[in-house]
Amino acid sequence: MYLKHSCHKTKKESLCTAKVRSHGLPYLGQRFKGRQAEKDLNSPSTHPYTLVENHLNGITCRIKQDLKAIDHELLHVSEYYFDGQGKLFRPMLIMLMAKAANFHETQMDRLLASQEKIAMIAEMIHTASLMHDDVIDAADSRRGKPSINQVWGQRKAIIGGDFVMAMASIELARIRNEDVVSVVAQITEDLVRGEFMQLGSKEREEERFTHYLNKSFKKTASLLANSCKAVAILGQCDEGVAEVAFEYGKNIGISFQLIDDLLDFTSCDHVMGKPTAADLKLGLATAPVLFAAKKYPELNAMIMRRFTEEGDVETARQLVAKSDGVAETRELAQNHSREAVRQIHTLTNSKYTTALERVADMVLSRNK
Repeated sequence: MYLKHSCHKTKKESLCTAKVRSHGLPYLGQRFKGRQAEKDLNSPSTHPYTLVENHLNGITCRIKQDLKAIDHELLHVSEYYFDGQGKLFRPMLIMLMAKAANFHETQMDRLLASQEKIAMIAEMIHTASLMHDDVIDAADSRRGKPSINQVWGQRKAIIGGDFVMAMASIELARIRNEDVVSVVAQITEDLVRGEFMQLGSKEREEERFTHYLNKSFKKTASLLANSCKAVAILGQCDEGVAEVAFEYGKNIGISFQLIDDLLDFTSCDHVMGKPTAADLKLGLATAPVLFAAKKYPELNAMIMRRFTEEGDVETARQLVAKSDGVAETRELAQNHSREAVRQIHTLTNSKYTTALERVADMVLSRNK
């Protein structure tokens, strides 16, 4: 069973003093045995955001500080999405993985400055990709406000995204670790390849889902997987732990994307903070559509023409609603979250591994 969160508006908080918002996190009860396991998962002491709150509260300020040494207008463009309204999900997860890996190796509760910097770099890369995505998709809104391309125009939005990515690269170089530079650089290559994969579709039906999952890894999961691996390397963990970190991030990332694609069919604009049914309007066949096509083969022709004929988008929405596409997508996301938890169970048990289990549930239960 998955619980839905009620929507509520919060007052805009100061960027430098804003406290990280809490989230109610149901858990996959069938995975855990005994009352103590349930108690640990619901304890405030293992809440993912609470455990790294002090580190997270300064992330946005440090990024904005990095961007300040530039032309006045470019600064405003570049910092547009660093407004304190993001959930900082990626930095939170990466810091938790760093602490879990460090505890596994040394039994010490610590977070290295270089590991914290990886979390900051990941948020910069992610935000730069959003800036570029909004131009490519001709988006109107994001996070409940006009998209960057609507406010500043396409050219300045692209340049702003390029600049944020460049600053992330400078911060990465300052870590002075060749292995980590190589791992994190893979994220940007994957982002570009994933975006390019999204521009095309496979003619052969049996190839489409593999294509979709590969694209989802490159566009979404690679950032989490490689960032988690990077912080494990910086913690001087062995290759086995680094691989566990990578696999956890990969599976959480794929689960996250599957739920994102599911919400495009089940949520509403004011909840998501961006238009829903956007993927169909962009000509994209995501997991709910691909699953639905098994029951309704007429979707295959629409997929090939990228839903460009009049009525295609609405027909596809109706067929997805009549099928088990949404339920099958959720089941696949659940499987990836379970695999992420299985990976994390190989590390020494700590409040950080428990928090990472809760993250897996948070991904499944989110409504935006």
